[in-house]
Amino acid sequence: MTPVLDARLVVERGGFRLDVGLRIGAGEVVALLGPNGAGKTTAVRALAGLVALTDGHIVVGGRRFDDPRAATFVPPDQRPIGVVFQDYLLFPHLTALDNVAFGPRCHGASRPAAHETAARWLARAGMADLARRKPRQLSGGQAQRVALARALAVDPALLLLDEPLAALDARTRLDTRAQLHRHLTDHAGATLIVTHDPLDALVLADRLVIIEDGHVVQEGDAATITARPRTDYVARLVGLNLYRGRGIGHTVTLADGFVITVADTMDGDAFVAFSPAAVALHLDLPSGSPRNTWPATVAGIQRHGDNLRVQLSGPIGAAADVTPAAAAQLRLQPGQLVWAAVKATETRAYPA
Repeated sequence: MTPVLDARLVVERGGFRLDVGLRIGAGEVVALLGPNGAGKTTAVRALAGLVALTDGHIVVGGRRFDDPRAATFVPPDQRPIGVVFQDYLLFPHLTALDNVAFGPRCHGASRPAAHETAARWLARAGMADLARRKPRQLSGGQAQRVALARALAVDPALLLLDEPLAALDARTRLDTRAQLHRHLTDHAGATLIVTHDPLDALVLADRLVIIEDGHVVQEGDAATITARPRTDYVARLVGLNLYRGRGIGHTVTLADGFVITVADTMDGDAFVAFSPAAVALHLDLPSGSPRNTWPATVAGIQRHGDNLRVQLSGPIGAAADVTPAAAAQLRLQPGQLVWAAVKATETRAYPA
């Protein structure tokens, strides 16, 4: 099936080069994740037509909108693309109704028809009773819904959401995420969400594309990426400890010589991953079933959900999750020497 979006985004700015391929099908939601400076916002701006490509192409719905080699560039207002920016960028002097009607008006709709379309989208967003309010009279969650309605009111083939929930507080974010999920489920076009929040990506997207330093480092569905991260950033994103080494049989030897015993059989370059919850901490060298033990120093302790996350330094760096009761029993504090242990059965090893 031909994708709605077929793009290779190459943008060179100063010493930075973005080179990312994206293909998104009809009704598909793709999340673009990456650390700060990875190129996420540049990708969105290129797709929207706010930044011209250096090389590559952007094809939406079979129509070519940017192709430097063919000297093709279509301005932003002529692209079938809806955009919701992080700061929403609502027109402060217009009501919510007129903000949403702006897109249809730009596409040639009469004022009554544009207002009818805007009213329909505001009603779908649960904002019908606030149509006459201006942006300064709206809460963050309400402004986000108006911005989304404005983007969808032009019936875009491609919807771009740039950190759409980042400006919201935790409670508003939870409610708005659920509402956004319903809207995206109904959207027939392609959707690209740019985010740094793994929860937003896991809840809203069908597929994840992860970029670092301007390039794709991993892509796939959430289950695949969560099970087999391939970079330190991805491992942190999904909450796993990750190491790379050389596998022989049931052992993986890291670059510094540390050996991890694993349940899987490996032969060649390999990754080893395990959850912080799999790391047990002891005051003395443990005996019994754990196959991987090493001395470690507590480098830091922070709250992590209902548990505490302990950062360890030593032969290998690692994160360990312990209950507050266990932390109190061990009297954990920064600088303390402990023994860390991970059972081989708690590890996942896979080819690098």
